[in-house]
Amino acid sequence: MTEMIRIDLHLHTKFSGDAQLSPKQIVNELHAHPFIKGVAITDHNTVQGYFQVRGLAEPHEDLIIIPGIEVATPDGEIILLGVEEMPKYPLTVEGVIDFATEEAAVIVLPHPYREMGGLSDLAETIQAHAIEVINPNSTREENKMAEGLAKRRNLPEVAGSDAHELSQMWAAYTEVEAESNVHEILKAIKGGQVKPVASTEI
Repeated sequence: MTEMIRIDLHLHTKFSGDAQLSPKQIVNELHAHPFIKGVAITDHNTVQGYFQVRGLAEPHEDLIIIPGIEVATPDGEIILLGVEEMPKYPLTVEGVIDFATEEAAVIVLPHPYREMGGLSDLAETIQAHAIEVINPNSTREENKMAEGLAKRRNLPEVAGSDAHELSQMWAAYTEVEAESNVHEILKAIKGGQVKPVASTEI
């Protein structure tokens, strides 16, 4: 039976290198939140944080932890959801997309027009399943441009906090209409049963 599940689809642990959030903090904050009960751990080029968060979340049956990774390529960053390992090197856009296709991963283009890490013009043509249209670390204009991209390409629109520290958590999230398990949630994202939400003014 499907339900409305609220998930932060872009969050970093201390294993990203530029973030301070510990896996324990993430699980505690997620457990305490009144309605956001899912998170995708999307560390930079590592899945180590995901496994720690998943392990700590196991006692809490209502929490959903989605495996993911934010892969840095020379041309920009790409989020893969549903993978539990790093792509093989070299990390080119083509190589990452090939890996994602082999693994049946959900390909999300995060902050496509941000100066740091955005794919810019490549985002117009690169294979993807969804576009991140709300990122609190992007400007309002950059988010609007991402929204326009999603509409032009007729791709689902998602959101995530891109949190690197405690004060940034839950600033944006995605409502997903799906059964409460990772496989069905990923399928719903691909199918467009999603709605991006900003918790705070961006």
